[in-house]
Parts: sequence; structure tokens; C-alpha cells
Amino acid sequence: MYHAGIEQHISSIIEKSVSAVLADLNVKPPFAIHLKAELEIPKDRSHGDLATNIAMKASKAAGIQPLDFANLIKVKLDRECRLHSFKGVIDRVETKHPGFINFFLSKNYLCRILLEIKRRSHNFGRSGIGRRMRLHVEFVSANPTGPLTIAHGRQAAIGDGLANILEFLGYRVVREYYLNDEGTQMNILGNSIRLRYLELLGKAEEFPQDFYKGTYVIDIARAFKKKYGRKFLGAEKIDAFREFGLCWILNDIKKDLKDFGVKFNVWYSQKALMKSGRVERTIAFLKDKGYIYEKEGAVWFKSTAFGDDKDRVVKKTDGNVTYLAPDIAYHLEKYRRGFKKIIDIWGPDHHGYIPRMKAAIQALGFSADSIAVLIVQLATLYRAGQAVSMSTRAGEFITLREVMDEVGKDVARFCFISRRISSHLDFDLDSVKKESMENPVYYIQYAHARIWSILEHGKKAHPAARFDSRLLREPEEIDLLRMLEQFPMIIVLSGKSLEPYIIMQYLQDVATVFHSFYTKHRVISDDPNLTKARIVLVDCVRIVLANGLRLLGVSLPKKM
Repeated sequence: MYHAGIEQHISSIIEKSVSAVLADLNVKPPFAIHLKAELEIPKDRSHGDLATNIAMKASKAAGIQPLDFANLIKVKLDRECRLHSFKGVIDRVETKHPGFINFFLSKNYLCRILLEIKRRSHNFGRSGIGRRMRLHVEFVSANPTGPLTIAHGRQAAIGDGLANILEFLGYRVVREYYLNDEGTQMNILGNSIRLRYLELLGKAEEFPQDFYKGTYVIDIARAFKKKYGRKFLGAEKIDAFREFGLCWILNDIKKDLKDFGVKFNVWYSQKALMKSGRVERTIAFLKDKGYIYEKEGAVWFKSTAFGDDKDRVVKKTDGNVTYLAPDIAYHLEKYRRGFKKIIDIWGPDHHGYIPRMKAAIQALGFSADSIAVLIVQLATLYRAGQAVSMSTRAGEFITLREVMDEVGKDVARFCFISRRISSHLDFDLDSVKKESMENPVYYIQYAHARIWSILEHGKKAHPAARFDSRLLREPEEIDLLRMLEQFPMIIVLSGKSLEPYIIMQYLQDVATVFHSFYTKHRVISDDPNLTKARIVLVDCVRIVLANGLRLLGVSLPKKM
């Protein structure tokens, strides 16, 4: 049986069994129509390799207790599992209070997974469930008013990792950076550079409190002075300063992201969007649909028609558009470029923006489900046990570049993904620099490097040995087999939930089981066939660790 479809096959026989039980109980559709068998991996290994709670969802329709209903399903499942098409895959099925159905995969099936891993190698876990659907992921999109901070770094690691995972699942992913290259903040940047430029020429003026105070502004002003000398000493307009600053900062952002292993297919300019006339055309389009009206001299979007708590201004009384107007036009462009699913990754200060954007998507004629907005919580940096305060405007922040220089790309990326997207992250610089088994990224990379050492050492050991997976009988070996079998499902779970963290946690578990195996059992021994079986086993562990780390953008060391 082809491994990639095992979960779908189990789900189908569960659904078939549920339907049969409901029929026996004379329960007719529509009760059974919408019952979908979702499988999960139990945290407690004594509860099996896979589990479903479908009995708890269906028992109400049947009018009996969930555990009793689970037992009725089990009778049907036992019969299905004895069929030739499924024989040898499921060892047994158990029910557990309050109504879980647990599946234990057979050892023979688990051993066969090694051949599948070796055959597919770096493609093991890859699937086509995305069906080549065009999918748009927008992330980072930091205003080009300063260097990327660790908050942007976390968004970059999550966005890039998620895009890798979705591509691995067969989606056609486009990664895009939306560049806010005009507007109030860019004007403040231009004025900040101008004032620092005047200081360098001995013509200092008062520096407003809300201007950008970082040392990078002085660096830009110094470069501006070097290029133009005193040419702009009496300039009243800030255009030259603003454009110079934009180019300087954008180049830095692109270099930081490249060194962080993050790539973008498209850099989309807000300035170009505004000049194209698409913003005005989008407002006119919404007006024709009845979702734009004028009140008190301003132009309003009727977002309450789609569940927002109040209507939103898209054009102010002075005729200038608000942030929302170009954002709506930008999202319309995404759909018009053929994307069926849109994923936006934003910072925590944008949480209240979600309802109005969801409203806009629906007003444009698209489903609210066609867009997913992920809010990435902030990362607090700790140094010597003390939290480091950060403010781009005040010039007090730790840049992504500084973090990379101090701990390296791998550690930074791994740590940024080490918590769920919705969880705040505490980033302790001192602890993540330790090259010890307490450091999670070191722990996993060391497992990968240790296996390479074993494989090098075992190249000449017992060349005539025969591979026999039946020799893998130790509890730690069976645990490894179970972990390896889960990898394709882990990738699917991570992609469906849009959580790269799931893969990182899984890799930690695999490394833990491997290190436990290695401390208790010799891979290369005097037994030729056992040696061969264990070499194949640990090589499959290496392949899975490598595939997972590659998706997270973390390197694969052969020596440490």
C-alpha cells in the first residue's frame, strides 16, 4: 500500500464504518453526511499511532453514549481491517473513554516505511494535496523606514518556512513583500535624514520628538552628504532625502533577508499601485456595488455589511486616501493575478485590522475563507537576563542583522519558529549560543551530524550483509519507526494549520528518540545483518531530519 495515502485510506474506512453503524441504528442522512473522520497523532504513545474522535461527533445523531458508539464502530472497523486490501497495516483497534478510537499500526507496515523513505529520499513527505493551486503568501512587508528588527525576523522565518511547507504539499506559492514606499512615515524618514544632513553641515535645527532617531539615519545622512556635498543645503522639498533613504534602507533589507535565507518572488510597490489609478478604480468598483457612501465630507466603506463593528473611512475630507484604500486595491490585485488562496502574515499591532480586511474581501466578491490572516506575536530579546527595550522611532532596537551576527542564521530561524505563531516568544541570547544538548537546534543538528559519522564509519562494515527489517525489535527501534511513519502526516498537519512550529516540535521528538536509541544500542556490531538493519534505520532518521530542517530553512551539518 502506498504510504502517502494511508491516513486518507484509514479515514475512508472509518467514515464507511460510521455510516454502516448509523444505518444499523436507522439513523438517516443528513446526520451522517457531514461527518468527516479527522485523524490525529496521540501525544501518549499507549493510545496508538493514530486516533479519531468521530464517535463523539456522531454519537449525538445516534442518540447513544460516545464510548458505546465507538465500540459499535470498532466492530465494523475490525471487519474492514481483516479485508485483504488492508491486511497487515493495522495491528489492532482500541476504544478509549470518552469515545476515542485508537489505531495501532503493525510492525511489518512500520518496517516497510524504511524502504519508502530510502526510495523517495529528499522527497519523502512531499505530496500533491495542494493540487497545484496558486497560493499567495505576503509576509514581513516592514516599512522601509529602518533596519529589520527581531520582530520582522520572526515574521520572516515563519513566512518563509510556511511557504516551503506549502510548496512541499504541492501548492504553487508566490512569496511577496508589500513595500509601503510612500506616505506619512516615508515623509518623516525624509525629514529625519534632512535634519541630520544639516547637522553634518553645521546648520543644526530642532529635531522633533517623533522623527527617526536611530544611528542608521546619521549613516544615511553622511552617505547623502558624501554624494551631494552642500547641494541640498537650502532645499525646501524632502523628495531627494526620502528617495535616497528608501534606496539605502531597501538595499539593507534585501541583503538581510538574503543572508537570513529568505527569498521573495515579488516586491510590490504601494507607490506604483497609487500611480496606476487602481486605488480610485477599486473605490469606484465598490461604489457601484453599493458599499461606498459619502458622509461629513469623507468617503466611507460600508464594512458593517460584512460583520465589522463600524464603517471605515477610505478617503478623508482633504481628499487623501486612508491606509485601507490601497490595501483593498492591493488585495483585489492579488485575486486578479489568479490566486485562489491568500495568506497575510502581520504583526500584533494589526489584529484589529482583520475584520475590515475580511469585509473588504467579501465586498469585492470573494469568500472570507479565501484569505487567512496570521498574527505573529512579538519576540522579546533577553541579554544577561534583562529584557532589551525596542523602538524603531526612538532608535532603540536590536536588528535582525545583529541577532544573525551573534547567534547565526540557523539558531535565529529555529528559535523564531520555536513557539506557536500566536504565542509570545522570549529570545534569550545567552542560552541559544550554548553548544549543548540543552540548545534545541544544536540537539537536532547534532543528531544529523552524529548519523553522518555513523554512516561514514559503517561504509566498510559487513559489505555482504543483507537488509532484514525484522531484526529491528528493540523498543527504541520501534519508537523510531513510529516517528518516521508520522512525518508525511506532520507535514500535512503543519500545512493545514499554517503552523511551522509543528514540524520543529516533531524534529525535536525524533532527535530525542534517536539519541535514546543511540545511547542504548550499538549501530555497528559483530552481527552483519543487524548492523545493516540499523544502518538503514538511522539513515532514514537522517533523511527525515534533513527534510524537516530544510523546510524550516536550517542547515544540515555533517560535522559538529
